[in-house]
Amino acid sequence: MKILIVGGGMGGTILGNNLARRLAQEIKASKVQLTMLSASDKHFYQPGLLYLAVGAMMPDELYRDQASLLEPGIDFHVDPVEEFLLDDNQVKTQSGTTYDYDILVIATGSRPYMEEIPGLAENAEMFYTEEGALKMLARLREFEGGRVVITVGVPHKCPMAPLEITFMLHDFFKERDILDKVELYYTYPIGRIHSLENVAKWATPEFDQLGIKYETFFNMKEIDGDNKILRSEEGSELEYDLLVTIPAHKGMEVVENQGLGQNGWIPIDRLRLNMEGRDNVFAIGDTTNLPISKAGSTAHFEAEALGENIASMVKIGQSVRDYDGKVFCFIEAGKNRATYASFDYLNPPDPKPPTRTVHWFKVAYNQLYWASARGLL
Repeated sequence: MKILIVGGGMGGTILGNNLARRLAQEIKASKVQLTMLSASDKHFYQPGLLYLAVGAMMPDELYRDQASLLEPGIDFHVDPVEEFLLDDNQVKTQSGTTYDYDILVIATGSRPYMEEIPGLAENAEMFYTEEGALKMLARLREFEGGRVVITVGVPHKCPMAPLEITFMLHDFFKERDILDKVELYYTYPIGRIHSLENVAKWATPEFDQLGIKYETFFNMKEIDGDNKILRSEEGSELEYDLLVTIPAHKGMEVVENQGLGQNGWIPIDRLRLNMEGRDNVFAIGDTTNLPISKAGSTAHFEAEALGENIASMVKIGQSVRDYDGKVFCFIEAGKNRATYASFDYLNPPDPKPPTRTVHWFKVAYNQLYWASARGLL
């Protein structure tokens, strides 16, 4: 049996290692061939970009050689997929190679898409790429005061990022001793400051205590960079001196261009994780259309569930469990404090008061991530 994983991010890596261990005997006996195709020979720790943008991490801390994170049973190739031939159970790659599969897992991730909002790319800072995070850091270090507007597009990667960057900006300007010259102004597209109701209930008094202003029902329409004005679809106009955005995201171009899902989001069954209409094609991580958080932990828990199922399909011909929608997110809350949100399809999150202990656990996880990618945590 040929199992093909497309994508070497967190979801693909954890799934590959999970399967390599579960199917070690089958791989050794050449009954299973496990292949991973990636666009890069480097593995990129994307959550670290939030820290890079405020000078708390360095770029070289965000990368490892992908091959070093993989179990020996995985046949790894840097050869990006350019075409999915699902009816033929094949993919074609940049090198011109055709790979056959019996089971395909698409874990290609997502990308920030700023072009949808006129003026956003030219006038806003964002931290979803290394280049963007370093540019944002430079702007923050030279900023001497004024209104900083944080504006949010949906859907976006990491549901807690808008709150976290706002708290972290508060600390950043306080450490620079210019907080009294800065007004932090946060906007959010719906009628509360976060999509998850209990998270919004927790965060609102935290904002109030720190003097962070906010406006809800604010969906970006356009940015007038010459006059430094952000306009919303609802008719609001906000003047800014520095504009920080959590941009809307799309699935990767290879998925979107082939029409596998609207805006590159592959439609999947929320329990089995298979692509609608395809019993042998699965998707995990950011690239799915599931209405749950696009977060590393989502990819992690999906990969564990799918790894167990694919292994059982090989061994006994059927799946043995469902993915329950489990997500776990740390939330940096400023002042070296953090809390967390743990939830699934049936149980909403219930954030507790932030503590220094949880903050330092999140900081530690920035290093423990590499063991997590190996599937050891």
